[in-house]
Amino acid sequence: MQDARSILSPAEPGSRLSASGDPMDDPHLYRSIVGALQYVTITRPEISYAVNRVCQFMHAPTVTHWQAVKRLLRYLKGTITTGLHLRPCT
Repeated sequence: MQDARSILSPAEPGSRLSASGDPMDDPHLYRSIVGALQYVTITRPEISYAVNRVCQFMHAPTVTHWQAVKRLLRYLKGTITTGLHLRPCT
């Protein structure tokens, strides 16, 4: 993923994920990365919808779902300086 080019949106516009497709070789990797992405949504609320979509297939991830996760990671790579900044009230 280090050499992957960044993209401007966390999900493919108009895409729909479904349960059908070729299963992933390592579903543990999928679950681990999606779990980490759930944590990232605390400071990056703009990815919440895309993370929610990939979370719906944790039980049986397919290659298509993995591609959606990689797209999310590419988006985060390109927007690494973006985040939720909170300041104390005065």
